[in-house]
Amino acid sequence: MSKPPLSVQHRRRFRRFRFLLSTLILLGLIWAGGFVWYVDIIPTEVNEPDRTTDAIVVLTGGSERLSEGRRLLTRHLAKKLFISGVYRGVEVDELLSAGKADPRLISCCVVLGHVAENTRGNALETAVWVYEEGYKSLRIVTANYHMPRSLLEFRSLMPDVDIIAHPVFPENVKVDSWWRWPGSASLIASEYNKFLFASLRNYLLGFLPDGNRAGLHGPSAPSTPPKQDYSASNRLSQKSG
Repeated sequence: MSKPPLSVQHRRRFRRFRFLLSTLILLGLIWAGGFVWYVDIIPTEVNEPDRTTDAIVVLTGGSERLSEGRRLLTRHLAKKLFISGVYRGVEVDELLSAGKADPRLISCCVVLGHVAENTRGNALETAVWVYEEGYKSLRIVTANYHMPRSLLEFRSLMPDVDIIAHPVFPENVKVDSWWRWPGSASLIASEYNKFLFASLRNYLLGFLPDGNRAGLHGPSAPSTPPKQDYSASNRLSQKSG
C-alpha cells in the first residue's frame, strides 16, 4: 500500500498539531479561570470570631497559627486545642513555653497529633480524634491561602461536624496583589493545583462505599493510627517536671 503524498502527510500533521495546541490553550484558559475563582474564595476575614466550638484545630506550618490557636483557647472558645501534624519541635516548644499562656490551661486542654504529614493527614488524624471525643463542632486555624483545601478535606471526612474557618494572614503572602509578587503567585498556584487534585480524588472516592470515611470511627479500625501516635495528649507535667 503506497503512502499518501507528502503534502497530505504535512496537512495531517498540521491538523494534529493545531488540535493539540487548541486543546492546550483551552485547558490553560480553564485553569486560569479556576485560579481566579480560587483566589476569590481565599478568606479575607474571620467569620464568627466569637462563636464557641467543641474544639480548635491548628494545622502546623507557621508560628502565627499556633499563636492564634493558643489565643483562642485562652479566650475559652473551645474545650480543647488539637495541634495536628506536630513534627517541628521548635513550634511546640514555643507553644508550651512559660509566659505564653496559662500552664494549667495548656496542661488540661492541648492535644498533639503526631501522624499527619500533609493536609489529608491533618484531616484524617483530626477526624479520628473528633469522633473519639464525640465532638460536633470545631474551628480550623490555618493560613488563608491554605483554607479552601483544608475545608475540602475536613468536610469530606467529617460531613456531620460543624466546621468554622479561622484563617490567619501571613505577612509574606500577598493574596490581594499576588500578580505583583512572584513568590505569592507561585505559592497560591501550587495550592490551587493541590486543591484540584484533592477535589478530583474526593470525587472519585465518592463512588466507593464509604470511600472518604473508611476507618475513622475509633482506634480499633484497620486504618486508624495507634492512640499514642495520633492524639498524644499533653503531658505537660512530664515536660516541665
